[in-house]
Amino acid sequence: MQFSPNNGDFTFVSSSEAQELSGTISTPDVKLNIGSDGGKDPYATTFLRQRGYGWLLEVDDDDNEESKPLLEELDIDLKDIYYKIRCVLMPMPSLGFNRQVVRDNPDFWGPLAVVLFFSMISIYGQFRVVSWILTIWIFGSLTIFLLARVLGGEVSYGQVLGVIGYSLLPLIVIAPLLLVIGRFDVVSTLIKLFGVFWAAYSAASLLVGDEFKTKKPLLIYPIFLLYIYFLSLYTGV
Repeated sequence: MQFSPNNGDFTFVSSSEAQELSGTISTPDVKLNIGSDGGKDPYATTFLRQRGYGWLLEVDDDDNEESKPLLEELDIDLKDIYYKIRCVLMPMPSLGFNRQVVRDNPDFWGPLAVVLFFSMISIYGQFRVVSWILTIWIFGSLTIFLLARVLGGEVSYGQVLGVIGYSLLPLIVIAPLLLVIGRFDVVSTLIKLFGVFWAAYSAASLLVGDEFKTKKPLLIYPIFLLYIYFLSLYTGV
């Protein structure tokens, strides 16, 4: 057997065989088609896309969306709440406040904050009143709402809930005074009556409109009783 190279090719010559065996080894041109994105997608991604499962790889692009502040997400407008507080604490029309915004643009977080604050100052030695205050606020507002609708008023439950909650502010204002002059029974009673009338007037002037005509006392009286009960939860009477 003889072995002779020939220009890079290998040829085997055998003296015992008449046939000559020859062959050439060349490098194959192999190209990988891994997608049309210029090689950005891996093979698994291409495999899924070719079989219709590309939706599994979709990612929402939220980078362009601006994240909203937490107060805006919760629909809390501090300026609006502060303006409503001023409208309730100063209910006189001569002061020039647009008090109807408390009724026409009701919110939940402002009245809830007022009721919770009233509950906090009422828990001195009587922790059970917190749940009672929240319950009376919710169901007392529901009672006023149902009564107003029966009497022909055009008011929603959300409006009543907001007005009743905000109108607790006068009772919060007189609370420190009761702590100071609580020993003087006559003065303390006058301050309590003043606070109840103040709160009831703030609520009734917003809820009792001209549509009630001669039926206004039928709605003002329950509102007055509601704030007397709120005050009794604070004083423990």
